[in-house]
Amino acid sequence: MLAVDGQMLEDNHAPTLQSLPLCFLKELMRVNVSARDVQSDDEDLINPLDLTTALFLCSDSFLQQDMALKMTMCQFSVPLLLPNCDTEQSMLMLWAMRDIVKKYRPHSMKDQKGYVEKSIVLTELPMVSFLRLGNSTLSKSQLLNDVLSCSQQNYNTFVHSNMPAGNIPRTISDGLVEISWYLPSGNPNIDVFTEPVAVANLRGDIQDFQTQFSFLCETSAAVFVFCDDLGSDSSILNLQKMKDRLFIVCNSEAKSYDAATFEKHSGVIIRKDRQINNAQLAKKLRSAVTDIMKANPHKTKVEEMRVVAHELGIPVDEDDDICLRAKERADTITDEITDKITCRSSYKDSQLPLQGETWKSLTALEKEEVKLKKAGDKDIEMYKSELKQEKYELRKKQLSLGISDSMKHFVDGLRTSKEERSYFLKWMKLNLDNLSRAHLSSLREKYKELCQSTPNKKDLIADLDKQISNSSLGTEHFLREVGQMYEATMSSESNETQQQVQGLPSICAQLMLDGFPLELMDGDASNIPMKWISDVLQELHFLTMSNSKIRVVSVLGVQSSGKSTLLNTMFGVQFAVSSGRCTRGAFMQLIKVEEEFRGKLKCDFIMVIDSEGLKGLQSTRLTDNYQHDNELATLLVGLSDISIVNIAMENSTDMKDTMQIVAHAFLRMKELGKKPRCQFVHQNVGDISSHDKNLWDRKRLLEQLNEMTTLASRMENTGDDTKFTDIIDYSLEDTCYIPGLWHGSPPMAPVNVGYSEAVANFKKKLINVFKKEEASNTQTIPELQSEIIRLWTSIKYENFIFSFRNSIVAEAYSKLCVEFDRWERAFQKHMYTWLIKAETRVANYGIKGSRQESALDDLLNSIESEAREELDKEGEKILNNVTSYYNREEGNVGLVEKYRSDFITSAKSQKNVTDSVVRKKLHFAVDIKKCTIQVDEIKKNNRVTLDKKVSDLVENFRGFDNPLNNQQLEEEFDKMWNKTIGELSFRGLEKQNIASNIYQQLHQNMGKGCTTVLEMLEKAVPLEKYGLEEFQVKSGHNVVKKFVKGLKKRLDKSAYQSQKALQHKTQMMANGIIEHSRRFVTNKVECNVRLP
Repeated sequence: MLAVDGQMLEDNHAPTLQSLPLCFLKELMRVNVSARDVQSDDEDLINPLDLTTALFLCSDSFLQQDMALKMTMCQFSVPLLLPNCDTEQSMLMLWAMRDIVKKYRPHSMKDQKGYVEKSIVLTELPMVSFLRLGNSTLSKSQLLNDVLSCSQQNYNTFVHSNMPAGNIPRTISDGLVEISWYLPSGNPNIDVFTEPVAVANLRGDIQDFQTQFSFLCETSAAVFVFCDDLGSDSSILNLQKMKDRLFIVCNSEAKSYDAATFEKHSGVIIRKDRQINNAQLAKKLRSAVTDIMKANPHKTKVEEMRVVAHELGIPVDEDDDICLRAKERADTITDEITDKITCRSSYKDSQLPLQGETWKSLTALEKEEVKLKKAGDKDIEMYKSELKQEKYELRKKQLSLGISDSMKHFVDGLRTSKEERSYFLKWMKLNLDNLSRAHLSSLREKYKELCQSTPNKKDLIADLDKQISNSSLGTEHFLREVGQMYEATMSSESNETQQQVQGLPSICAQLMLDGFPLELMDGDASNIPMKWISDVLQELHFLTMSNSKIRVVSVLGVQSSGKSTLLNTMFGVQFAVSSGRCTRGAFMQLIKVEEEFRGKLKCDFIMVIDSEGLKGLQSTRLTDNYQHDNELATLLVGLSDISIVNIAMENSTDMKDTMQIVAHAFLRMKELGKKPRCQFVHQNVGDISSHDKNLWDRKRLLEQLNEMTTLASRMENTGDDTKFTDIIDYSLEDTCYIPGLWHGSPPMAPVNVGYSEAVANFKKKLINVFKKEEASNTQTIPELQSEIIRLWTSIKYENFIFSFRNSIVAEAYSKLCVEFDRWERAFQKHMYTWLIKAETRVANYGIKGSRQESALDDLLNSIESEAREELDKEGEKILNNVTSYYNREEGNVGLVEKYRSDFITSAKSQKNVTDSVVRKKLHFAVDIKKCTIQVDEIKKNNRVTLDKKVSDLVENFRGFDNPLNNQQLEEEFDKMWNKTIGELSFRGLEKQNIASNIYQQLHQNMGKGCTTVLEMLEKAVPLEKYGLEEFQVKSGHNVVKKFVKGLKKRLDKSAYQSQKALQHKTQMMANGIIEHSRRFVTNKVECNVRLP
């Protein structure tokens, strides 16, 4: 049912009776409330109840769950007891309803503004049943719809005869028991009932379906029987011994009506006569149900109905052996959470330890490996080696923790058959979601109360927020632990250990083919387990055709803007929408393209990626939440063929927030290789003229985005004329307006039919975009795998400096930055001038006075004291300038108020840095002066020694009888000179590691602004190995590539010659620069050698 085919592009109708079921399912999967109105073009019509019954009978248990969930979203009733015409036996559809979760607010909680969110099969509710005995001229189902509807909302929960094809005789759905629920919103003006209630409706005469009648009598708080003539039929009512809970509804105007018969009956009788219309009768029925609910009625859970069903011989859909085995496996894990571990966070620490602090520490080390922020003065290669060793030790620590009991059971569950594995994962999801909802509700109430009563206690709020995150537990956490098990094990050198996890990527690849989402990015650690993801995609490549093509669609936007619901409606997937948990990160799900449609779509699969909301409340836990949002948005847009930017309530601020993050990041990414395409979706826009009315707004928005991109490109030195459309494929028509999701007030509101239609049209638009794309633009699974690695590597080098609320804030911030930069330059210029004078004082020290070396320390202390005074005075000027700037009224200063502390901190930091630099310079100047004194002293002593040796030599040979000739004198002098020089003590200069110093300086200077240089340094061989060969300009160099790019439309002989000429010119320029540098270095060396 998830497969993409050509039928989705057709209008809402079935050309033949055979195509009707699939057409109905297609409309139901996109939550279209008019799905039951679909009929074929054939003359033969089919009752919607027969169609629904047939589909449930022919579907597997997982499709039944999807159908039941979508039906409740449309406010359709769902099967409780499903008849099977072949076996003539009904089945309790407990499993089919397991996925239904409802949220409501009973009037007993309206003052606290609380709500109940619970699985409907686990909710204890009173149930009232509506039946028919014999003939009845009243439309039971239509009256029941009126009972459940308020004046503002009137919906066809139950199919009745006045609906399209509702009057067609039923053939297989007699005996069907449907169920629906009335759930209050807490608003007395619109709520029909103040407390929740379940409503059951039996199709057919209870005389023909006594088993169903007995079941309903056993499970209901009250039974309403529609009948115009009791007669001898009343005996069946007496069999159930429930007169105090029996209500008879009759029409006194019916021909068969006998007043005496009804008067003899002791049950409560509700009559419709000539003075009472249907609305008044519905009011009577509603009043009767209200009285029942006030009388402390019998309540039951749908799950508990299985006991009654077994007693009456009614099978339950969960009684399948495979389903029960899978449930037992899942319960083994989740019962431990319930019984032994009272705190979810302690359970995660003990049973899922690999994804905890160790994994977050590994993430930090991976990012430090490329950014080297903490390297300091350490040797870079040594520092990298230390980081690798730390990573290795952390992986060893993960391995030493072993596999917990829960994870052993979980992995065993994954290694079962395909069907049992699907049941197992579904039971895990159901159990964990139920536990999370139950446990998180109290924590969320505490969090809400704390935020309202004591908002200043940020530490307590942050701690509680962390508890909420730690208590969030779902199937994705267990699969995340599997990924960490694999990563840790594959990092070891033991083949035996590695063999234990070898099959896990293949299992997860099969899960993706089966429609399960896989976590791409861990939102808690803000990292991708690359080895795990790569191997899963590799196995996916093996399981599919080797040449399978794939297109990627992602959605991003702020929190609670309807992203997951949009994808679920578009593609029929089931990304988490509201399970009480705070899942973070990005998840990818694979959707198959039907074979006959692959040629048109030019791909075999569509990868849909859902993500957490940007600027989410849970992001406040992160000190670098903007960094996380930037990484997430860049990853999604970089991987996608089409990125859906989802905005609620026509909020262009949210859109600019998201797009400036993406634009700024892509400006700094190195050759991503493709130009992403974006589609904007504005939700909750119901006006039919929105598209035309907002044309000017869209043009203005595009102008602002272009201005923002131009500003960003200047900041990144990528050009002065770069526009938004230069980096992202976007036009004014790439905007879709979608009405609100609900038609009315939840929880009783169905999905808005306009929402379903708009989403369907948007899906068609995306498919048509894919059809127009070139086949060469699609990628294979290995290419996607490589793209993930390449993109994530680039993201890790990224600094993401752009993280403002909108362009106005960015402009105000930019102005403040310009001013602050001017103040800083003035500060630095003043201190530089002062330092030059101080260094001159040190250099001239001793010329007019004493030259004793020990006195230099006193001079240094004096100058350092002066430096501190000067720094304090000039630093105070910057702080005063910041304060004065914020006291101004113009320039939108108020928008950047929250950055005041950052600039004050930056000013103080600049003062501290300058203080450190000045101290180093002064110490260096004094050291040079001391060295000069020492050198002068050495020269003096050596000169005295040499003079004495020469004098001694002359004296020795002065009295010789046989004077030496010149040659002999020279030999004796050289002998004496060499011996004396060898005896002199002189320490030479220490050898410097020039390559390491250059590397550190490059990293320090370029680390903040040019990630490309950092990436080049990371991949570079040792610097001393460069320059050994003559430099040659190649076609791959940047200047040549840019020139060639401009020649793509003129690929002729002259263009080729122009390319060669440019390459030759560049080579000559490079040779000139190299020669100039060589002469400069040579002159410097020779100059230093000639110094006395």
